[in-house]
Amino acid sequence: MSMFKTQKKKMLFLAIVLGVYLPGAGLFAEGTQAMSKESTGMYVSIRESSLTQNTFATTQEGVAYLGIQSIELSLDRDFSVHAPDKEEKVILASDDDVRAFRARSESHGVHICAVLTACDFSAGDKESNVSWVVRAIEIADLLGAETVRIDSAMSKERELDFERRVQLFSYALSEVLARTPNSSITLGIENHGFQGNNLAFLLNIFQEVGSDRLGSTLDLGNFYWRGYPLSEVYGIISVLAPYTKHTHVKNINYPEEMREVTREAGWQYGRYACPLDEGDIDLEKALGILAKAGYRGNICIEDESLGKGKTNEERIAILKRDVDHLQAIIERLNP
Repeated sequence: MSMFKTQKKKMLFLAIVLGVYLPGAGLFAEGTQAMSKESTGMYVSIRESSLTQNTFATTQEGVAYLGIQSIELSLDRDFSVHAPDKEEKVILASDDDVRAFRARSESHGVHICAVLTACDFSAGDKESNVSWVVRAIEIADLLGAETVRIDSAMSKERELDFERRVQLFSYALSEVLARTPNSSITLGIENHGFQGNNLAFLLNIFQEVGSDRLGSTLDLGNFYWRGYPLSEVYGIISVLAPYTKHTHVKNINYPEEMREVTREAGWQYGRYACPLDEGDIDLEKALGILAKAGYRGNICIEDESLGKGKTNEERIAILKRDVDHLQAIIERLNP
């Protein structure tokens, strides 16, 4: 597995982002993100859905207020996406549609750094699943993204044995990679749900597929959600750090007596999910592990405590705290 220990550095500095994605407007040139991205290679992004579900009116409004530019864009099975500047869905039916959507997004100050997908490799037709992910990669390329998030969840994950599940995933992703040989888009399997938070499952797929383009969408909170003691979470992050292609960031504030015990998966998550700066997971420690392993890319906010905010204003204030917290950490990690 030594081939996975070397990460390709992503050289997407903010100066380039400003030159390409915000033509003629040095809006954030002197902000925290500009300094952080140039010196660490890490920068703050956010799931696009967090900007439009009971928070901001549009993605454009959200990134402008938060002082960031990059989003993870959700791609539905019909290749529909959320418009950056209004409440509507756009179908990316052709390459021209994708190019037009990219231009529209960039004209509104929105850079798409990652594409989020969900494909159940245990259900449906194998060829249809593979073809759909291949097209998602082509779309990501045209959008100027760096990576595609792959969901690890499968509807039959509790029915099929471990070996069969690894085979299904490995076959599908091997085919996808073989059909996109000229693409630089990476694939990151998220540690998500029951199956995805099994380290052996992820590592076996990485080893079986054997491609430097395949790795992890490392969710820094999901292993803690799964029930691992807090100290073990950092150990798991250390193992996956060299494979990391993309990230999700959330946090949980469990009672002190529950932090170092093995808990039931999702134990009282709705009660204890919290803003990034209030949780048990030391995100500076976690991001430091990623930086040491050579990760250079986006740190994507997925704050699942937003529902605790009673008003749009309260939820927006949480997101602003999240952004400020991560940007401050990235700044402190500067060499």
